[in-house]
Amino acid sequence: MTAERRPPDIAAIVSWIGLLAGPIVAVCVFMLLPRQAVGPDGVLTGLSDTGRATASVGALMAVWWLSEAIPLSATALLPLVLFPLTGAATMSRAAAPYADSVIFLFLGGFILGLGMERWGLHKRIALLVVLMVGTGPKRLIGGFMLASALISMWVNNTSTTIMMLPIALSVIGLVAARHAAPGTPERDIRSPDPNFDSTLLLGIAYAASIGGVATLIGTAPNAIMKGFVARELGREIGFANWLMLGLPIVAAYLPLAWLYMTCISQPVRLKTIPGGREMIRAEFAALGPMSRGEWTVFGVFLCTVTLWLTRPLLNEWGESLAAGGHGGDVLPALARALHGLNDSTIAVLAALALFVIPVRPRERVFAMDWPTAERLPWGVLLLFGGGLSLAAAITANGVDAYIGQMLGGLGRLPLWMAVLIVCAVVIFLTELTSNTAVTTALLPILAAAAPSLGVDPMRLVVPAAVAASMAFMLPVATPPNAIVFGSGRVRIGQMARAGLGLNIIGIVLITVATMIVGDGIVAVASAR
Repeated sequence: MTAERRPPDIAAIVSWIGLLAGPIVAVCVFMLLPRQAVGPDGVLTGLSDTGRATASVGALMAVWWLSEAIPLSATALLPLVLFPLTGAATMSRAAAPYADSVIFLFLGGFILGLGMERWGLHKRIALLVVLMVGTGPKRLIGGFMLASALISMWVNNTSTTIMMLPIALSVIGLVAARHAAPGTPERDIRSPDPNFDSTLLLGIAYAASIGGVATLIGTAPNAIMKGFVARELGREIGFANWLMLGLPIVAAYLPLAWLYMTCISQPVRLKTIPGGREMIRAEFAALGPMSRGEWTVFGVFLCTVTLWLTRPLLNEWGESLAAGGHGGDVLPALARALHGLNDSTIAVLAALALFVIPVRPRERVFAMDWPTAERLPWGVLLLFGGGLSLAAAITANGVDAYIGQMLGGLGRLPLWMAVLIVCAVVIFLTELTSNTAVTTALLPILAAAAPSLGVDPMRLVVPAAVAASMAFMLPVATPPNAIVFGSGRVRIGQMARAGLGLNIIGIVLITVATMIVGDGIVAVASAR
């Protein structure tokens, strides 16, 4: 969520209030939290001074993140200054999470997505999916949603929405033109069904957010959760393992969202689109044959996905080769390479491959160049690092354990109710602030509260991370929402009405999925 997506006057007021309130809240947290002491029963209570300092820094970051007093990525740099000054962590310990392997997983995924954009592969994939699904009005909306979800599995949801929006707007314009009387001036052409226009645009935004849940690189909360689980729980979430959990959720949520939007919240009354299939086919034909750049990126993309999916098997093969203890120098080297392969290594390997593989050798044009790569969302990577640094300090200084003791009351609730409450809080909180900030702030707390429920922390951490990508009511909730709202063809009332229903569906769906999967959620992560 960025400040420019709020009305300027409100943004300025909220930012100034947050800028002033942040330090005040931080000081109050430090002063009010009890010092560590041994109680009458011999149980250690309260927090050490470093724990209180960590909590106060976390409070400052939360206020500044929520109010966007300064840029989110700038707030994420606070641990590098405040942790060493307060003794919460040394500079080296505070800085280490900024180079966590999950940062490079996202970096590689971003570069792969930029490669698709550079050569136009994303547009070809989108139009092909729409042609496969059909061009009736409701089917067309479904096709765009499916294309958005599929692309968002591999490209961040902001880029996906930006890719799909021009295609959708061109379709909306052509549909209106085909329904207009011959000779009607372009300025007088009106949409035959405004619900079709708004539902198509909202469908793209919502599907981009939903689709990202399927993979670890599809949405920021997933990456934050992977890093948190690895660093704080000592477990590794594999790409393929997460896909087996995330893909069914997306497969259930996407058709429910399509049905709700086209039949209930904003019923599409348009029955036919004259020449609809021909219209999309013409757009597809205009792309011409696939260029060498497209083929190159597509090949790297397929190899990357294959390696991500088969990585656990390759790791096991490496272990078996190492156990064999023969083969001269070659097999041991291969065993080390296979055993050390992880999702982040694969992502960076894919990025490097794009820089190395030539598309036009004589002109020294490669599949990726640095001017394109410079468009990487560097601020997002800093935000991840700051969140991981905060989470590491919270655990190292006992803040999570203290909060877990305070949340012992959750233990009196049934698990399904606790999960339902967690999902509702995360989704509606994300409506007003960055999902990355919400995820970063809540995961350590939920992990600490899990023992009071007698469950593995994964049973709360996973549904919370999934829920953080499912806020649909307001333009400020997610970048895709803001992008389609900025087109001027979606009213805030339409978004709120459609989004509220989808929020409720998401809360119920995630809770039900969590209870059905049960210990399968725990199995998603393995010991490192």
